[in-house]
Amino acid sequence: MLDLSILDFEKNDGLVTVITQDDATGAVLMVGYINRQALEKTLATGEMHYFSQARGLWHKGATSGHTQKVVSLAADCDGDALLARVIPRGPACHTGSDSCFVGPSGGDALAALDATIAGRPATPAAPQKRPAHPVPPSSPGEDRAQRLKKLKEEAAALISDCAEADRQLATEEVADLLYHALVALRAAGGSLTDVQRVLATRATPSSLRRIRQGKKS
Repeated sequence: MLDLSILDFEKNDGLVTVITQDDATGAVLMVGYINRQALEKTLATGEMHYFSQARGLWHKGATSGHTQKVVSLAADCDGDALLARVIPRGPACHTGSDSCFVGPSGGDALAALDATIAGRPATPAAPQKRPAHPVPPSSPGEDRAQRLKKLKEEAAALISDCAEADRQLATEEVADLLYHALVALRAAGGSLTDVQRVLATRATPSSLRRIRQGKKS
């Protein structure tokens, strides 16, 4: 997962700064320190361990149960900082907050929305009351048609608002369109991560030139 040799533990008295980030939402959960022993424990267990002068080596969530499952660890270019992407089990802060930061914690609202959509059940819940006249359940084809119809409606509304140069309504329509696009994409087996991967491959001068010229990259 991580080559320890690229980290410079000597620069800060044996410690490396670690920024811990929610893998699903991108929110920054906390900033702490890690030494070689804590990092070795992290790699061995798959859960975050930290080091502090007051507590020494400590396992996040050992007493509270609010552990942090490691998804990835990445060192910065100088080897004196570490980015830990984790799946948190409960709040990161001792105050009970999800993040140790007050106010917006750097989370990606779009990633959070995609995670919410992904967590929804694949099929709607059964109705509480039986209708007087039995209604056949909607088929996958009907569900798909509804999703695509809504996507088309939102796209048309966005075009209209942009044509009228209505900034507020156009902004709201973009938000609506992104939501329905992510819903449709999930139903097709894709995710926001797939979109980000495509965008990353296109973020080169040659790719951007092809896009501007109307060619398929």
